[in-house]
Order: sequence, then C-alpha cells, then structure tokens
Amino acid sequence: MSVLTEVGSAAPETASLAAGAGAPRGRSRARRRGRRTSFGMFLCIVPFMVLIFLFSYFPLYGWIYSLYDYRPALGLAGSEFVGLQWFELMFNSPAQIAQIGQVLTNTLAMSFLGIATSVLPVAFAIFLNEIKAPWFRNSVQTLTTMPNFISWVLVYMIAFSLFSSTGLVNDVLVDSGLITAPMKFLDSGGEGVWITMTLWSLWKGLGWGAIIYLAAIAGIDPSLYESAKLDGAGRFQTMWHITVPQLMPTYIVLLMLSIANLLNNGMEQYFVFQNAFNKEHIEVLDLYVYNIGLTGNNLSMATAVGMLKSLISVVLLFTVNAIAKRTRGSSII
Repeated sequence: MSVLTEVGSAAPETASLAAGAGAPRGRSRARRRGRRTSFGMFLCIVPFMVLIFLFSYFPLYGWIYSLYDYRPALGLAGSEFVGLQWFELMFNSPAQIAQIGQVLTNTLAMSFLGIATSVLPVAFAIFLNEIKAPWFRNSVQTLTTMPNFISWVLVYMIAFSLFSSTGLVNDVLVDSGLITAPMKFLDSGGEGVWITMTLWSLWKGLGWGAIIYLAAIAGIDPSLYESAKLDGAGRFQTMWHITVPQLMPTYIVLLMLSIANLLNNGMEQYFVFQNAFNKEHIEVLDLYVYNIGLTGNNLSMATAVGMLKSLISVVLLFTVNAIAKRTRGSSII
C-alpha cells in the first residue's frame, strides 16, 4: 500500500512537470504561426503599397519642374534653371494675385457649399433606412447610387440635352408660352454657377455618400430601439434621439476630412461645364492648374501652383487632426 501511495502521489507531480515542459513549446509554435499569419497579411498589402508609391509619392519628383523654365522640346536638362522665379511671380504680379484670388474664392465657395450640403446624405440614409418594404428601399438606393458611376462627360451631355438653348426644358417653356426666348441655363455667369455646380454634384453623389451612413446605421445596437419603443418613443423620436447621435462620430470624421480637403475640388466637373460665360466663377484651383499648364503652355507655373496647393492641404490635414485630437480625444490619422 505504501508503494502504491508513493506512486500515486508522484503521478500529479510528473504530469505537472510534463505540462510545464510542453507549455514553452506550445507558446513557441503559437508565435511561429502568428508570425506566418502576419507575414501573409503583409504580402497581401504589398501590391497596394506599391500602387500608392507609384501614383502618390513617385509623382512628387515632378515638383522639380517648378524650379526650371521648362520647355518640352528642350527637356529638363536643356531648360533654364530659374529657382523660385515662378513662386515670386505668383505674389509679385498684381494681375496674377487677382486671378489667383478669384480662383481661391471659387474653390472655397464650392468647398463650403459642399460641406454645407454634407448633412443631406446623412438625412437621406436615415429616411432610406426607415422604408419598410425591402424591394422599394433597394430600388431607391440603386437609382440614387447609379449616377455616381456616370462620368462627368455623360452628365454634361444630360445637362446639355435638358438645359441648353435648344434643350427639352426650353422647348417646353417656349411651347407653353411661359417664355418668349430660350433661357441660357448653362451659359449664365456670376455666383449662381456655384449653386448650379453644387446641385449637380449633389445629384451625382447623394446615394453614394449615404452608403457609409447606412453601414453605420446597421451597426447600431437594436436594443436601443427596443428600449426606446418600450418607453413610448415614436419613429421620429427614435430617429432623432438614437440614430442621429449614433451617426455623429462618423459624420464628424468625414467632415474633418472634407475640411482638410478644402482646396481639392477636382477638375472633371468644372472642366466639362466651363465656357466663355462662366469661366471666371467656375475655375477652381485644380482647373486653374490644368488651364495654365496645358492650355497656357506654362508647365512650370502650373507645377508651382499645384505644389503650394498640396503643401497647404497637408497643413490643413494636420491642423484638423490636432483639433480632432483635442476635442474628441482621438486623431483621424
């Protein structure tokens, strides 16, 4: 009995020693599996990192053209080195300052109108989520998202067919006797073109902009709605007191990114809609760079303006990031 007792008491100790010896081996195998998984995930993102480098960082080499009086026929090596001449010209020439001032006014006006209407995709997503019939909700979402995939050239063709002097709208107004001469919707100048461009941009991007808010709504805890209904809250009360506050973090992040991109309006929309009548008020900064670079054949000046725009955008991004970190406790980059 004593021998059996001693063997029995020694068995747990032997098992614990074996378990202790096997634990480090198990942890090392887990670490190796973790490293293999991490390396596999890294290989998955390598192609995207290469694309980002090729299309976002490698083109920065072109900033060197701002230091030359570049002539395409001579090449960079045969062009005259002028240093900061083009940067000085932007601020020393009164005509150039006035033109850049008007371009910046157009750019900021378009950007602030875009920010002011950024609440519309939020409202659209909330009301779209309240549609109970799935077939109708899906149809509305498809029809409002589809314009995002239409190029601005086709959008202008639609606008020209509807609102040109010989378009459908003018034909209907003239035939009905409401007007005697066709109205020039697309040729009108002045600040009204800012609102027109904002409306076209809103029509094109409303459904697409609502997608991210629909995804955020899908992530809201359903128990919040159930509790609100038990407390007697109606549909609009749950929308205002639950859905809207839950969407605010997403909206604030996107709003801050929009503020950081105040100078980046793109040029496709304004390029196809510009004409001799509205050019003064439709020319944003990106379109201005294109016009002086290719149309005006001054690639060096265009590079200098684009370089300053990029630097200011980076400063705005870090400024907004600092504000977000101070107000929300978390940064966006």
